[in-house]
Amino acid sequence: MTSKWNGQPCPLCAEGTLHDGVKAISQEYKGHTYASKSKGAFCDHCADGFVEFDAGEETRWLAFRDQVDAVEAAELTRIRKKLKLTQLEAARLAGGGKNAFSRYERGQAKPVAAVINLFRLLDRHPELLGDLKAG
Repeated sequence: MTSKWNGQPCPLCAEGTLHDGVKAISQEYKGHTYASKSKGAFCDHCADGFVEFDAGEETRWLAFRDQVDAVEAAELTRIRKKLKLTQLEAARLAGGGKNAFSRYERGQAKPVAAVINLFRLLDRHPELLGDLKAG
């Protein structure tokens, strides 16, 4: 089926024409790459365009994202335990609320990059924990 965009001037660059097709698309999420092929209408000049919504592709993307988040949550748990911190101590160290780490580890909340980076740094240099606790 031909889309409404096929053969239309590109409204994005005003230089080319849109054509129905399939395009390989890569998305970066927390240092991991998700690659897919998307149907849509794409410009023969700027290569940008309009992707058709695909419920199956959306489901695959969300599963990929959830898997990355689950690995990250497990990593936080491992590091916290290695440092012999309670969830409350870890939350205080990271500047979060009293239940923040519990929610991170259960996958109910996503920590900001600064929290992940702090704990990865402490994983490599646990001797810095004393300096942080001292204030």
